[in-house]
Amino acid sequence: MINQSRNSEQLDEELVSRVQHGDKTAFDHLVIKYQHRIIQLVNRYVKDPSEAQDVAQDAFIKAYRALDGFRGEAAFYTWLYRIATNTAKNYLISRTRRHSDYQYDIQELEVIGNSPQLHSNDTPEQLLLSEEIMTTLNQAIEDLPEEMRVAFRLREIEGRSYEEIALAMKCPVGTIRSRLFRAREAIDKQLTFLLD
Repeated sequence: MINQSRNSEQLDEELVSRVQHGDKTAFDHLVIKYQHRIIQLVNRYVKDPSEAQDVAQDAFIKAYRALDGFRGEAAFYTWLYRIATNTAKNYLISRTRRHSDYQYDIQELEVIGNSPQLHSNDTPEQLLLSEEIMTTLNQAIEDLPEEMRVAFRLREIEGRSYEEIALAMKCPVGTIRSRLFRAREAIDKQLTFLLD
């Protein structure tokens, strides 16, 4: 497994180098290798599968355009992961802005009125608290130092093993465990006052 990951990273480095030296087809191999993982990642943010595919494609386009600046300080997938996450977040922000400018007609209001979310048993206080917890959680993750944030996302959001994260971040498994422990501790501190 570890040798496979090393070989995988070496292959990524070779493909990136080929792209940087003008071989555009080498990037196709990277897309084929990572497209399913990136679509899964984007799906966590963008719930509509067709939109998620568009956002994932956008992320690959951004990665391709930025590849000249890739220096290999992190594994290629870790770098691509950050681009995809930011692209998904930017999509959500722009979609929220578009929807706030949108004028609903009567038929659309009837559809919205029949939405199960509007018939939920949650009280306004519970809904507000849930939203506040999610906002605080997301902010707590964003506030983590980068190496802790990346390790946390790879483990908790992507479900990667400690060994895979260690290989992706080019450090020992013990360091990853330590980073994850400190990340969870920092997030718990942020959430404690809301959950008490």
